[in-house]
Amino acid sequence: MKAFLVGLLVILSVFLLTGLGVLLFPLLLVLGFAIRILILVLICLFSIWIVGKLALTLIDVLKRKEQKPI
Repeated sequence: MKAFLVGLLVILSVFLLTGLGVLLFPLLLVLGFAIRILILVLICLFSIWIVGKLALTLIDVLKRKEQKPI
């Protein structure tokens, strides 16, 4: 009788976890999409920042070059 109850408990827990996984699948899809959008936004912000940093560095180099007496 004990083995029957343990087997029944294992089968019920497997079905419960399977049902939970099926119910959470759409949430995981939405989270995957949201993370993809977040990474895209972060890459865009980083690229804008790096272009600005390079432009400021170039302006600084050109200013130093103009200030040197020839």
